[in-house]
Amino acid sequence: MGKTWREKFSEAAPSHNTVVEIPANMLAQLGQGTMLISSPRAIDAVVREVPSGRIVTLPDLVARLARDAGTTTACPMTTGIFLRVVAECAELDAAEGREVAPYWRVIKSKGRLNAKFPGGVFGQAERLQAEGHQVARNRHGAPSQLEDFERCRHKL
Repeated sequence: MGKTWREKFSEAAPSHNTVVEIPANMLAQLGQGTMLISSPRAIDAVVREVPSGRIVTLPDLVARLARDAGTTTACPMTTGIFLRVVAECAELDAAEGREVAPYWRVIKSKGRLNAKFPGGVFGQAERLQAEGHQVARNRHGAPSQLEDFERCRHKL
């Protein structure tokens, strides 16, 4: 059996919160420089800063983590993975009546919703709509992206 979401959140892995040179296989995408490998706890802290009715994009989150660490970028892959850990733990917190990190306020670039969040795009859309956002649907009727997301973007 694998680790629970809480174990993944609490784990202090040796690679968490480390700075590395951008690997050769990522140079075309990210350019030269340094890259932060963050942690679920660091991402949780930033996500909790996003107020109701506002959103941030995943690239905004990556840029904030990098700025705080003094690096060129933060690893977009591990940031996405750790954001999923934060989301799953937030759902556990909600079930226990605790304050949650509002992970649903983090959208992908161009306003796209995240299918890997608990409840998928339907769950994220429901939470965003409850906060007053308008969600566009794809040709199959599934929620796909936030309309006019630039208007409600929170500056991190």
